[in-house]
Amino acid sequence: MPKMKTKSGAKKRFKVTGTGKIMAGSTGKRHGMIKRTNKQIRQKRGMEPMAECDQRIVKKYMPYAR
Repeated sequence: MPKMKTKSGAKKRFKVTGTGKIMAGSTGKRHGMIKRTNKQIRQKRGMEPMAECDQRIVKKYMPYAR
């Protein structure tokens, strides 16, 4: 049986925590920063856990990251 391939785009964008949650970069930081408050910009730094329904989809893309 051949090995399953990991989607290369998924391995660059998502991280799996020790408990199996999928972490993704915060949304809303690509452009339009002038209209965001400093508090918003600060809070969107780093990564945050994805919604449970989206995590199921991403886990299929990364079969060995469990």
